Amino acid sequence: MPKERRLSRIFSKNGKTIILALDAYYFSLKVDGIDKTVKLLPKLAEHGLNAVITTYGMAKMYMNSFVDFGMIIRADISSEIFENNVPRTSQLLSVEDAVKLGADGVMTMTFPGSENEMNSHQIAWNIARESEIWNVPYFCETLPYSYHITLPESNQTKFIAAASRVGTELGADVIKTRLTGTDEDSEIIQSAQKPVLVLGGPETKDILAYFKYVYHCMEAGAKGVAVGRKITLDPNPVGVVAGLNAIIHLEQTPEEALDIYHSIISR
Repeated sequence: MPKERRLSRIFSKNGKTIILALDAYYFSLKVDGIDKTVKLLPKLAEHGLNAVITTYGMAKMYMNSFVDFGMIIRADISSEIFENNVPRTSQLLSVEDAVKLGADGVMTMTFPGSENEMNSHQIAWNIARESEIWNVPYFCETLPYSYHITLPESNQTKFIAAASRVGTELGADVIKTRLTGTDEDSEIIQSAQKPVLVLGGPETKDILAYFKYVYHCMEAGAKGVAVGRKITLDPNPVGVVAGLNAIIHLEQTPEEALDIYHSIISR
């Protein structure tokens, strides 16, 4: 199967996507809401969700729930799972393992500037090389220094742009990274030279602020979002996805997305 066919299960015809990240069990204790959100997947599909990022165990456990979505398998795991900064990772799966699960893509992290830099780059290269053999799109989640913003440089455009380009140079087909929320974010997109998916968002429970951030990211040139807790921890996860759909697929405003969010009650 060619990469383009697999990518068509992850991205809509407009070249954009909404991806739900369900892979936190590999990295964090902050996993509240994940299994509950899986039960909402039929409703999330109705409201624009394109794909999921998942672990090997969840892919096996919830295979029937994921059948209507593009599925990206996480191939690496934190080497210090109780440290939420994710300072080190180790390769866990091969691309062949992911293909046997029916994956449409594989993902690993890499951390330019970290103590673990070379090891994370080697993992990325290993997976990128295997992905070429199997014609599977490789998604590189590349962030300067660490997963979270631990240094001022972690959230500065030039460092994120450089980290994004490292992912491309290692062979990624798609880059996942953060944007800063500033007018300089287009530099990150340009540096990557690959489709960029945005993770996370502002540390706020203000859903309008989040929608404004996503709108800004799309205006800067991002091709969508790949987020977990912004959906799984919200009291209205279906509403969040519907709001994201309004911005990403329907090109509506954050205020229109907020109206849609409030019109939907997740059950």
